[in-house]
Amino acid sequence: MMSPLSYPVLVRPLREDEGGGYLATVPDLPGCMSDGETPEAAIVNVRDAILCWFEMAEEMNRPIPPPSSELKLAS
Repeated sequence: MMSPLSYPVLVRPLREDEGGGYLATVPDLPGCMSDGETPEAAIVNVRDAILCWFEMAEEMNRPIPPPSSELKLAS
């Protein structure tokens, strides 16, 4: 199993109407995200979300994609 630390994570601030804090998403793992009061907390929390994503993929017999070597941002 890949290490959760191998996957690139995007962190962005949440607007007040979204609840505030920060959102961390994992582009390589569709739907994998978490949040936190600070960017650091969001990253710590998303590590747990990555592990849960791995567990669900295994339970559903779905492949776990490898981490991308570089993050490409949409323009």
